[in-house]
Amino acid sequence: MKFLRFLLFPFAIVYDLITSIRNLFFDVGIFKQTEFKIPVIVVGNLSVGGTGKTPQIEYLIRLLKGKFKVAVLSRGYKRKTDGFVLVNKNHFAEDVGDEPLQYFKKFSNINIAVDANRVEGVTRLLKEKSPEVVLLDDAFQHRNIKGSFYVLLTKYDDLFSDDFLLPTGNLRESKRGAKRADIIVVTKCPIDFDMHLQEKITLQLKKYHKEIFFTTISYANQLSGNHNITINDLKEYEILLVTGIANPKPLTEFLAQKGICYDHLKFSDHHHFSESEIKNIEQKFAKIKADKKLILTTEKDFTRLENKIKDLSFLEIETAFLENKNQLFNTIIESHIIENQR
Repeated sequence: MKFLRFLLFPFAIVYDLITSIRNLFFDVGIFKQTEFKIPVIVVGNLSVGGTGKTPQIEYLIRLLKGKFKVAVLSRGYKRKTDGFVLVNKNHFAEDVGDEPLQYFKKFSNINIAVDANRVEGVTRLLKEKSPEVVLLDDAFQHRNIKGSFYVLLTKYDDLFSDDFLLPTGNLRESKRGAKRADIIVVTKCPIDFDMHLQEKITLQLKKYHKEIFFTTISYANQLSGNHNITINDLKEYEILLVTGIANPKPLTEFLAQKGICYDHLKFSDHHHFSESEIKNIEQKFAKIKADKKLILTTEKDFTRLENKIKDLSFLEIETAFLENKNQLFNTIIESHIIENQR
């Protein structure tokens, strides 16, 4: 695979040229950007794959929903509908995407919408729901809309600064794109992240002249779904783990640290499970000869599987800031919103 990516290096150079010209045209005003009269906070990344955008959006929702009228706009990846859709209780993941449906089910009194055209999506939200702040999920490369604040995410063990453009690497655009960010959040760090490595990463990213934060994934102590048991109780169960996310490694590492054994069925990111795949999962689960057994999945996968599999549970996750830097992050975000309300 690495050799194949090396062979595709010339295509990466062409891709770099195309994306760089596109960004330049936006920067100098040849391509139009639409700016709105309310704060629009963009959360995204430079690379493909899971960098923790969903828990970061949820962190912002928790921070802001009691103080401002919040709306979230997402593309609704792999949904079967088109155009603008305001998420409601009758929707399934196939209608609006797994992440928007997850936001809707977890948080009340905020509006969740999907639209691949971010300008149109924000325009409709302003017209129909009058939010005071809009959170744009995975929109760092959507230059047609000009956000008022950009949060750039990068995984601690897969930094954008160490990567290269597609198809040789995993970058959607040049590392130079980091200059558009207002802050950089290094995600999915171990809870006991080594300070020397943290300093090394900070030094590496310092050249972008942004405030740098480090976060980890915090798992709930109790399962949600069809089993109301604690993490420690899981050790007594035979577990079939089913994942359809870009990077299940943090979850599998967490389970291993807790001494929890499992059999893992791994699918691609945002996977829509077919009837035959559901049947295969159920058959595999039925073959487990144990009094205590369950199917464990991720919070995101649960939105796609809950109406298809009965014996299903998941662990909720949250973003947690290291070194007590959450207060600084919160202050920066809240100050920006207050200063940019018109």
